Amino acid sequence: MSPDSVTRLAPAPRLPGRAEERGRATTPRVAVVEDHGLFAEALEVALGLQHHEVHRVPLADHTMTTGQLLTAVLRSDPDLVLLDLDLGAAGNGMHVIPPLTEAGVPVVVFTGSVDPARWGESVELGAVAVLPKTTPLATMLATLRRIGEGHSVLEPRLRDTWLRAFHQEADHTHATRDRLDSLTTREREVLAHLMAGHQVRDIARSSSVAETTVRSQVKAILAKLHVTSQIGAVGAAYNARWRPPVLPTTPEFTDFRDAAGALHP
Repeated sequence: MSPDSVTRLAPAPRLPGRAEERGRATTPRVAVVEDHGLFAEALEVALGLQHHEVHRVPLADHTMTTGQLLTAVLRSDPDLVLLDLDLGAAGNGMHVIPPLTEAGVPVVVFTGSVDPARWGESVELGAVAVLPKTTPLATMLATLRRIGEGHSVLEPRLRDTWLRAFHQEADHTHATRDRLDSLTTREREVLAHLMAGHQVRDIARSSSVAETTVRSQVKAILAKLHVTSQIGAVGAAYNARWRPPVLPTTPEFTDFRDAAGALHP
């Protein structure tokens, strides 16, 4: 999916924009939710030059709950939110799309991701548009203007394509989680070791079993997950956001770091 494909604006009947409904000018008050300070500042300047009233939402340097992030966004009383999905330490911007939509605030996702499944998930949750960060400034401004005027900006064909990609990925993830659930307790422990970067010989030594036994367990894991390598098994577990069991610290793994901690810092 080419990022350029999102730059075509769909013609649609005009409905009253949020700013107009609230008695403001058609240029909306924009809240920018972006964790990269320099990029956020550039957006603020660019939008300000076009006479937008811009509010940069302050983000904490630690994980914020959905409620905390939502409160920070709504405090500016925005007509439109320009939202990055990956907010660093502040968390996942995707989580605030549904409550903002329910509050009647249009959300435009402005992201560095080029994954159509993530774009589809954003739209599924209520985003009115998705723009990659490579979008030309003129196109972004035109999109915001049309949204402020009450127009739809997302072509139905693109929407359907993105939603299809999202649902296909969701189905794949669900199937992978079912396969992970089929692992025995011991197989889950071995997979947790692999996710932590431990070698088969070290896993065998820490468990006081033969290396051939661990290799047989790894082979069973690969078969159940429908993958052909240890890297494939680890990738499948991470992509499914599987939380591995906590492993005991042993002398063999003096640099041990819980694989769950690696997945959920």
